[in-house]
Amino acid sequence: MAADPSVPTAGGPPETGVSLHLLGGFRLLHGPVPVVVPRGLQRVIALIGLRPGATRSQLAGLLWPDAPEERALSSLRTALWRLRQDPCCPMTVAGDSVRLGPAVRLDVDELVGTAARVRDGDDARTAAGALAAGRHDLLPGWYDDWVLLDRERLRQLRLHMLERVAGQHLVAGRHGEALEAALEAMAAEPLRETPHRLVVRIHLAEGNAFEAVHAFYVYRDLLRRELRLEPSPAMSALLDDTLAPIRAASRETSRDAVVDRPSPAGRRT
Repeated sequence: MAADPSVPTAGGPPETGVSLHLLGGFRLLHGPVPVVVPRGLQRVIALIGLRPGATRSQLAGLLWPDAPEERALSSLRTALWRLRQDPCCPMTVAGDSVRLGPAVRLDVDELVGTAARVRDGDDARTAAGALAAGRHDLLPGWYDDWVLLDRERLRQLRLHMLERVAGQHLVAGRHGEALEAALEAMAAEPLRETPHRLVVRIHLAEGNAFEAVHAFYVYRDLLRRELRLEPSPAMSALLDDTLAPIRAASRETSRDAVVDRPSPAGRRT
């Protein structure tokens, strides 16, 4: 494990900070310089980042779930020894627990922190940063059980964060920003109803009835095609007032067509 000497630094000495990126793929950086880490040690570092303060037994059990406990602990000791030989080592050991060093920046922590600030109603700058936060999945291509659980946890965290941002902007009358956040959530999960419902509400708030109806039917057709389901009653109810005159006119046209239909030849009327 060492900094990649083939990567040039951008003007001046490299920064001393270490950053660990797990969203979109594993990357460990020493300043701007990538650190080359073998795949087996990547798993150890990633788990330590996602389970701060976990005990050695907990880490070993997650990393080597099919091995006997003693063998798993032995494998962990070897991995930790290898990591600690490197000057770019991003972790600290305190007693039985292992965690990232206090100066190591972790992109997952930044996503979680942004979501917390959005939840607490921080300023618009936080909301603007939320759109880009966590745009990529956790460690794509990794299929360990602990990765799959955290990947879904972070995906749901981001979806709820984006929906909250859209809702906050909608209440404040910032319709453009609200639509941008709702569309970002929609792109992350196209079949999820909540962002589609937000898009319909935003268009209605702007007085764009056509856009609202169009957004509803696009989602309805997608849901029918992919899952053979219908939008929820809550979503359909959003357009009741908008569609009521159209439905009434359609019913009136149908009744008129029945009344004006000519009788079959020879039948008494």
